[in-house]
Amino acid sequence: MQSKIKYILTILILITLTLSIGGCSVLSPWSPVSPPPSSSTEYTNPNWTFPSANSQAATPLPDIAHVIERAMPSVVSVTTEMIVYDIFQREHTQSAAGSGFLVRSEEGHEGYIVTNNHVVENAQEGSVQVELIDGRTFPAEIIGTDDLADLAVLKIEATNLPYAFRGDSSQLAVGDWVVAIGNALGEGITATHGIVSRLDVSITASGNTLRGLIQTDAAINPGNSGGPLVNIAGEVIGITSAKLAGWGIEGMGYAISINNAEPIIESLVRQGYVTRPWLGVSLYDVTSSIAAMNNLSVNKGALIAEVVDGSPAGLAGLKEGDVIIRFKGNEIGSAGDLIQSIHECQIGQEIEVIFVRGKDTKTTLARLKERPRP
Repeated sequence: MQSKIKYILTILILITLTLSIGGCSVLSPWSPVSPPPSSSTEYTNPNWTFPSANSQAATPLPDIAHVIERAMPSVVSVTTEMIVYDIFQREHTQSAAGSGFLVRSEEGHEGYIVTNNHVVENAQEGSVQVELIDGRTFPAEIIGTDDLADLAVLKIEATNLPYAFRGDSSQLAVGDWVVAIGNALGEGITATHGIVSRLDVSITASGNTLRGLIQTDAAINPGNSGGPLVNIAGEVIGITSAKLAGWGIEGMGYAISINNAEPIIESLVRQGYVTRPWLGVSLYDVTSSIAAMNNLSVNKGALIAEVVDGSPAGLAGLKEGDVIIRFKGNEIGSAGDLIQSIHECQIGQEIEVIFVRGKDTKTTLARLKERPRP
């Protein structure tokens, strides 16, 4: 009897194992079987292929070495010393580094050097030194500076100087190859390359708005300021001036276009300063917070913070606290708008100025004068 029971149990175990092993493939008689999906050609195009590539050969990358060979000899390192103060107002001397490039004068023998104003504006007298790529070092005289355009011209007494080749920045297009050359990090003259990323850019740095800039992704570092941005022919088409730096920001450097810089450089060489029309006011942007703090009746415009005695603004009756909202027919939304409009005028030109005083809108005429020499 026991053997019979063992036999039956053995048979049941074998049946159970068989069903377990084949369970995935065993179907119950009543299990529905889905038919294979039918293929539809309603939304397909069996004859589609990628468009054929253009048979023209790819354009080779530019010869950057040739560009650097032509442009680099004219680039110089600029070093200065300035007075700084620590948190205890103790005086210290600090060195700073920048760049510049040599430009030929009409006579052809002076060593004029173009750089940025911010490279030399705080330099102690007699502390500006220039080093050429051949290792020669010279003391440099500051011929003239212009803070609005962030440009300066230096001069050295030297012979056998290599000069930069001037290009035409109006011919630039987004995507053009460019090379930035300068005294990066104060470690000597180096070169980086990239492309033109954007044209006619405006940025605000240290409260001053620079306009008509060339944006590039060529690597720009501290010390590059004042150095040239050159095109693929080795011609200067820009003057490296600023970069945006911060977490997640890459490849956003800016250069002053050479076409915009040329008349300013000429004025600095000829007379040591730039002649511009002048209204004679200090300004703030009108924002919502500024309007609330000053109880203004408008939330945009150029707020007059100060009027210079005897200036065109003073003679026109403008006062501290007035908000200029139109100038020469142009709508003024900020201090930068007003400054730009003034620069577009002529010295001696009489301009209609519309402003808000309190809650009243008033109109006056101002005859612009020449900006006083720095």
